[in-house]
Amino acid sequence: MDITLPILILAIPLTMFLVLGIGGCRMSHKFAGFLGSAGMGTTLVLSYITAFTYFFSGSPEFVDAATGERLQALIFNQEWLAFTPKLVINLGFMLDPISAMMLVVIPTISFMVHVYSLGYMEGEKGFQRFYAFLSLFSFSMLGLVVATNIFQMYIFWELVGASSYLLIGFYYTRHSAVSASKKAFIVTRFADLGFLIGILVLSFYTDTFDFITLTSDPSLALSQTGGATFLGASVMTWALVLIFVGGMGKSAMMPLHIWLPDAMEGPTPVSALIHAATMVVAGVFLVARMFPLYMLESAATTFVAVVGAATAFYAAVVACTQIDIKRILAFSTISQIAFMMVSLGVASNGSGEVCHHGVGYMASMFHLFTHAMFKALLFLGAGALIHAVHSNDYTAMGGLRKHMPVTHWTFLIGCLAIAGIPPFSGFFSKDEILSAAYAWSPWMGVWMTMVAALTAFYMFRMYFLVFWWNNPEYKHHKPHDAPFSMSFPLVFLAVVSVVAGFIPFGHLVTWDRMPYDIHLDMTIAVSSVVIALISIAIAAKFYMKENELPARLKAAMPGLWRWSHHRFYWDELYMFITHKIIFNGICRPLAWFDRHIIDGTMDGFAKVTNDASEAIRPLQSGQIQMYVWFYLVGALLLAAVTTVCLI
Repeated sequence: MDITLPILILAIPLTMFLVLGIGGCRMSHKFAGFLGSAGMGTTLVLSYITAFTYFFSGSPEFVDAATGERLQALIFNQEWLAFTPKLVINLGFMLDPISAMMLVVIPTISFMVHVYSLGYMEGEKGFQRFYAFLSLFSFSMLGLVVATNIFQMYIFWELVGASSYLLIGFYYTRHSAVSASKKAFIVTRFADLGFLIGILVLSFYTDTFDFITLTSDPSLALSQTGGATFLGASVMTWALVLIFVGGMGKSAMMPLHIWLPDAMEGPTPVSALIHAATMVVAGVFLVARMFPLYMLESAATTFVAVVGAATAFYAAVVACTQIDIKRILAFSTISQIAFMMVSLGVASNGSGEVCHHGVGYMASMFHLFTHAMFKALLFLGAGALIHAVHSNDYTAMGGLRKHMPVTHWTFLIGCLAIAGIPPFSGFFSKDEILSAAYAWSPWMGVWMTMVAALTAFYMFRMYFLVFWWNNPEYKHHKPHDAPFSMSFPLVFLAVVSVVAGFIPFGHLVTWDRMPYDIHLDMTIAVSSVVIALISIAIAAKFYMKENELPARLKAAMPGLWRWSHHRFYWDELYMFITHKIIFNGICRPLAWFDRHIIDGTMDGFAKVTNDASEAIRPLQSGQIQMYVWFYLVGALLLAAVTTVCLI
């Protein structure tokens, strides 16, 4: 493949960032929005061409002639830094099934967000800056998914974090937005420290950062550790767990999930971009990229599965009691990303083989693809609602199906997709994850089925409260559907959410170590659909028409409702640890000791030295007569002392 297309895929959004960031202040809003959207549209076309060429060209560069499997192809790979003759950091562009898939997902969602923002952000101060940051975010994630080595991925990983900081804190005059951006940046930096340590441990033993070298023969990488262990676990297990910690931060897995709900302080199009196509799915992509190594370490994959299962249930429970529609969707994202993590965790038996016909690994990638489409649809739909009623709170909404039919029907499609109702896309990918979970452990299957039931309940709770429930008069501002620039992305993503499940995903996004046979388990599929329909029926009973049932349910379980509504007080726990224990209990006493003991002692030495200097200063007056006088007095004293000593 000609390297021109890959270079342009990265160069165009980076150029848009520089042009809009430097010269945007001299552009009109309309021109800046058009320029940013045109740049991302061009990137979209080039990415589609690149992905289509990889999947369908049949070139020996991309396909193994003997097996017909898709290969990992280096389009270009240039040396950047060399620590040792073996340990070299390259910068390049790699194509394989999952990176080619992401070349479809990221530009698609990003372009829809660019177009949508033309209407949503109209008239906003900093409009040009917003489009510059969108371009930087897109460039960062594109660079991450096509990285040829783990260190290049880490560079773009950090750039994604910086981009999210800029976008979450876009409304920098609001204290809440500034706090949310700092919170996201700091929490993910703690996680990224684990990621960096994992990279260093892995590269120390394997002498490489290169993905193809690490994943083409993972048993060789394992053997290079020489059986080294630490605290009862192998060095490779520790390296992979630490690398996963980085993914836990980016993908908001417990206990590093606290930043994501607050990230809703950014503009709603940013939320769609972060949750659907970029930052939050980076953790899933990281584990998938390193999965051949994870296959050899059952302890690491079990850790991934357990963290994912706990996070999925926690986020689903919390979503059932939120009143801010963006935060409901935020916890929904946490839960769905955890679904993908569970799918990866249950995909390996720890012996280097993929379990259950590769269902877990490929189901995770399939769900990443479908989730990106319907979650972007839901967030952009939420943006249209907020744009219409000027509130994130569902208590300010109700009966909007009559006023906003386009938003209503597209939002309903998104809810049906995430609930796993056939023939919508979420059904196919969710069913594959449940199949993998049941095959790994019946208990895990039951647990994840319960999470899926909660998903259907809280999504349709929100749907009925917003579009049905009561019918306020909306006296001051009658809501209506958004303009075409906002409605078109909704309709496009709704169509994709309907048909995406029928894409022959397993025949495209697979390679030699990840065989995949789609097999619909009718028992699991039928039972999961029935459970989802029951959950929707319960939500309809409680929230379709205004009634006393929600209040009675809240009164029946006040403690559980309060804890869930307050996110089980995770933020308060962290505030207690950081402020009461670390700051007041540790840092403040240390600061007192430093100020009064260490600084006081040093200040005492300085005072003695200064006083002595002041006392002897007259000896250095600069007057020759005084120097002669001191000399004579000193000589006489010396002579007197000597005479006395001799006598």
